[in-house]
Amino acid sequence: MKKQTFAVIGLGRFGSAMAQTLTELGQDVIGIDSDAERVQKHADLIRSAIELDANDERALRTAGVQDVDVAVISIGENIEASLLAVMLVKDLGVRRIIAKAVTTLHGRILERIGVDRVIFPEREMAIRVAHSLVVANVLEYIELSRDFSIIEMPAPKEFVGKSLKQLQLRNKYGLTLIATKRKPAGSDREVTNVAPAADDQILDGDVLALLGSNDRLAQLDRLLKLEN
Repeated sequence: MKKQTFAVIGLGRFGSAMAQTLTELGQDVIGIDSDAERVQKHADLIRSAIELDANDERALRTAGVQDVDVAVISIGENIEASLLAVMLVKDLGVRRIIAKAVTTLHGRILERIGVDRVIFPEREMAIRVAHSLVVANVLEYIELSRDFSIIEMPAPKEFVGKSLKQLQLRNKYGLTLIATKRKPAGSDREVTNVAPAADDQILDGDVLALLGSNDRLAQLDRLLKLEN
């Protein structure tokens, strides 16, 4: 994984989680917020935590924001401040900008002024939870498009002990197994097998990453019950 430098502007719940996770992933993070208490809280958690006004171009330049690879603007509550921060970061020459949006209009404006990716944290979490309620035992959900997704789920008991060739996932369920995760006996380290072969067998405790249409994924639990 290539090491990058990130500026996370706004250390509320979203920005804080972003900054700490990026740090845990081995990335260099500059955290910026106008709230002294938030900055102090992150002083020992990320590489650099700086108290400053994100709408002050000179202060941003002094903090070195112009040199980062990615800027994450997580000022969601104050839309005007969010937009101004994006514009200033763009003027500083940051190549990639990610921004949090709180409304659809906010998101559309962010896209118009050149944000590379707009994130709606509450909406995305709601989508994940909704999918977990519809598809049984979902551990993780990734939306690829409006109609197709990837889910991670524990291997159903109906799959255990069978090879991919025997399961015929694509023919029977309209799904593609793109990876399996497994902890070998006596090990705490999880091993990921990407694009498993036809003769690979599903074992008890495996986690499966399945790709398919949302309709097919939602039907999987019902189809398995019909086979019993």
